[in-house]
Amino acid sequence: MELAVIGSGKTLSVSDAVFGREFSEDLVHQVVVAYRNAGRAGTKAQLTRSEVSGTTKKFKKQKGGGARHGDYRAPIFVGGGVSFAAKPRSFAQKVNRKMYRAAVCAIISELNRQGRLKVVDAFDVSEPKTKALVAKLAEMGVSRPLIVSEEPSEALYLAARNVPYVQVLDAQTIDPVSLVGAETVIMTADSVKKIEEWLA
Repeated sequence: MELAVIGSGKTLSVSDAVFGREFSEDLVHQVVVAYRNAGRAGTKAQLTRSEVSGTTKKFKKQKGGGARHGDYRAPIFVGGGVSFAAKPRSFAQKVNRKMYRAAVCAIISELNRQGRLKVVDAFDVSEPKTKALVAKLAEMGVSRPLIVSEEPSEALYLAARNVPYVQVLDAQTIDPVSLVGAETVIMTADSVKKIEEWLA
């Protein structure tokens, strides 16, 4: 498969297995959900009836006073314990390496089919100015891009950090959530080769 390199008139030869893979919605969904869940803290904690501080003394007699109660730590009272209290837990889901790589390939291939993957020789700004980056993106006619470079410069990172919906990633740190969330993905030729080497 050949990818056109914007602005140079050249083409880049890439693997069909990586850039021409059939899209699998179920696989991509599973991997994206697992990736997002792995980032959850899972630190929510509540107190059960037995953990709430307070007296365990029975506050009224058993009979003759209406409802029967033991102490004020019951869940129906303000300040009482929680019936099914949340405890710290891990939300991580197992996704093996083959599935993860297949999902990334499927996403990149679909971006390519939809014309949302743009390959350039290099992408950088001369100075860390947001204005310069915005002008460059407007020139390319893209919005909400994910910029993937083999070695992004500090100037590019600084220029992009103040622009909403613009993300800069190293070729080694791309993830399915960033790829799915981007309207357009701009990749340098070097990063394409790096990604192909990783996913092949």
